[in-house]
Amino acid sequence: MANSFGSLYVGASGLQSASHGLNTTANNLSNINVEGYVREQVVYEDKNYQKIGEAAVSIQQRGLGVQVGTIVHARDMFLDKAYRQENGRHSFYDASSEAVQEVITHLQELDGEEFKRAIENFEEAFEEFAKNPSDTVNQNLVLQKASLFLDRAKTIQDGFEDYQTIINSKIKEKLERINKIGAEIVDYNKRIQTIESGKVEQAMELRDKRDLLLDELSGLVRMSYREDSTGIVHVEIEGVEFIDEVQYHPVASQVDKRTGYVTPYWPHLSEIVDEVDESQNYYYPIFDTTNVSSEKNSDIGEIKAMLMARGTGWTNYLGFLDEFGNPISSDDYESGIATSIMMNSEAELDTLIHQLVTDINEIFAPTTEASNLSKLQGLTTVSYTDADGLHTVDVSELRVLDEDNCSVGSDKKMPPKELFVRVGCERFTKTTLQDDAGNPLLDADGNEIFVYLYNEEDITDTATCYTLKSLSINTDLIKQEAYLPHLKYQENSWAVDYELGVNLSKIWNKTDFNLNPSDTTPCGYNAFYVKWIGEVGNVGNVYKSTAKALEGTKEEIEFSRQGVIGVSSDEELTIMIKYQSAYNAASRYINVVNEMIEHVVTSLGNM
Repeated sequence: MANSFGSLYVGASGLQSASHGLNTTANNLSNINVEGYVREQVVYEDKNYQKIGEAAVSIQQRGLGVQVGTIVHARDMFLDKAYRQENGRHSFYDASSEAVQEVITHLQELDGEEFKRAIENFEEAFEEFAKNPSDTVNQNLVLQKASLFLDRAKTIQDGFEDYQTIINSKIKEKLERINKIGAEIVDYNKRIQTIESGKVEQAMELRDKRDLLLDELSGLVRMSYREDSTGIVHVEIEGVEFIDEVQYHPVASQVDKRTGYVTPYWPHLSEIVDEVDESQNYYYPIFDTTNVSSEKNSDIGEIKAMLMARGTGWTNYLGFLDEFGNPISSDDYESGIATSIMMNSEAELDTLIHQLVTDINEIFAPTTEASNLSKLQGLTTVSYTDADGLHTVDVSELRVLDEDNCSVGSDKKMPPKELFVRVGCERFTKTTLQDDAGNPLLDADGNEIFVYLYNEEDITDTATCYTLKSLSINTDLIKQEAYLPHLKYQENSWAVDYELGVNLSKIWNKTDFNLNPSDTTPCGYNAFYVKWIGEVGNVGNVYKSTAKALEGTKEEIEFSRQGVIGVSSDEELTIMIKYQSAYNAASRYINVVNEMIEHVVTSLGNM
């Protein structure tokens, strides 16, 4: 009887084991489209054995069937780490590529009339002007094309700045998401630890959700993680602990009051002593954007790429100058503004505008050293008074209107009108010269000697600089295009200054300025644009091709990873048929044993 009932136990264990297998397989199939779900597999083991005697060679035992040993939560930690590494690197280059494509889009190189055409139209207007500077049609054409050129350049600049604002908004959203991920992982850590502390059950569903959060976090920042013996996952971001045994350290943002741009920092490592005067505080930065390279494994994370692309603020041609107005070195450029595609593009655009505008204005309203003026010959020093008081300077150091060689408009008035004006100051200020005692200097006829003092650009005040934000077309010329300089006093009469038109036409072929501080080949205006868009395109191709290659690597790893954790409907259905067959076999086995026991019992009853 013991042998017979033992056989029933074996059959029952088969039914139970097959039932567990069916339930697990059904659970896999029901979650086949759930993101982050990890396939579960049943592992069986022998049930208890009963000792029935001892033979001369070995102990005689009888098995009581099979039981579920464990349900495996199948993951490959090496594939997980490889995927998260490549996911972060792909996110970095993908975000960088997107920023470059935005620059190209604003220049309309991919669709529409590119900015280059606006430059060419402006050049054509000056070529027509050179044929007959006194023709009002040609004068009006110059004004019209100048206005269109300036408007187009400002539109591009506004587009760059708008996109920087969009990037900034995305950065804030991503930082908020990091804090939410941190809070959720801490919650899952506690729940997993509670469930698994009895060492009876595994919190598989919670682990799946936690791993999915780690996947998402890996795309945002450079992170590392480890799981301790209690099931707690510890996470570091950029080498700083983000999640420990009991909590997460939230990230915060320092907001620039002028631009509104955010800079991420670690509050728990910072020293905030004054909420009003931020200069008294120390903010521990999360990201180092000055030293990013694949060799140092620092080119990882979407947020870092967006911070680099956005830059620290808006800029202009002054971004290529130091605090004293001197060009920065190529090393300072490469480690500074060059790391931001948006700021670098803004500076290069404004460099083009500044150079072109100053060249044109210098022909319409030329400047020279005061020592070159005929009326100041013989003088070595002069004095003049302005808002800052009396100044005595060397004549060679004073920059003034070149009255001896300039042209004027139809009004024949000095100083001549410049085409592009600054919002912060006039081009010239009429200034009476004085002697050392402060008395006006007089000429041979007893008239006061005056000059038109050139108002220099002040790099500390962009309103005085020929930069896009400060530029507009001279309103006097808009009202009367004939005021555009085109007449010169020659041989006691006024004549059309054809040489002025020729000089304006020539500036387009000059090759005396560079794209940026690292550019060693001077170029002209059309070549500048070609070089500029070529540089942007090359950078974009590098980012795009790198992102594409990394995407392929990431997908390949994910394919291998899904081979471990993924659910295949065909495979699961095959396994389900196997468990169903095992269940049926166990049922038939029990029926046979039942019939056998019934036969034995009936036979004994008839004896």
